[in-house]
Amino acid sequence: MRIGLFGGSFDPVHLGHLWIAESAIESLGLDQVRWIPAALSPLKPNGPVASDQDRLEMLRLAISGSEKHVIDDREVRRGDVSYTVDTVVQLQSEFPIDDFYLIIGSDSLATIRQWYQSRKLLEKILLAVVQRGGEEQLDFSVLDRVATPQRIEEIGRHTIKMPVIEISSREIRERVAQGRSIRYRVPRSVEALIDAKNLYVPQS
Repeated sequence: MRIGLFGGSFDPVHLGHLWIAESAIESLGLDQVRWIPAALSPLKPNGPVASDQDRLEMLRLAISGSEKHVIDDREVRRGDVSYTVDTVVQLQSEFPIDDFYLIIGSDSLATIRQWYQSRKLLEKILLAVVQRGGEEQLDFSVLDRVATPQRIEEIGRHTIKMPVIEISSREIRERVAQGRSIRYRVPRSVEALIDAKNLYVPQS
């Protein structure tokens, strides 16, 4: 199988995330996207706002009904800081005959040299970078010190081209905190859960 790994806080998951995952399936010919919520990102030390269980439940609601979308909660179960390279090594040992692609945004590409064991990561898995509409051409020169020219060329051939998506989890959290609508920014079921549990509402 061809499997895309899509990691992040998903705090909350929104329609932009879903659009990226579907575009990855189409452009890379994936058989599956594994959504991997992070317990604690090393580049976001303050951690997620919603609990692990609430983030997982929102993901379950968001991808319900699609066989190509699967939640992988190993980083949440592992706890502490989530290092992508550890997750990749685990998955490749569990599914040795499958091909894996790591789906990341252009912002993550720019910081890839700060990632834990980035050279080993790029040897293990092929990046598939999301290029949003309106963005300048992706600058793969950031990989020069951590990947071979052949690997960089291969990564460049697996770009996921997307239209402009003006939506973010931070914006959604801010809108909820301000009592503003998040309709059509997240799936209706996710909106209902956020409302039912008063997620992202400032506690008095």
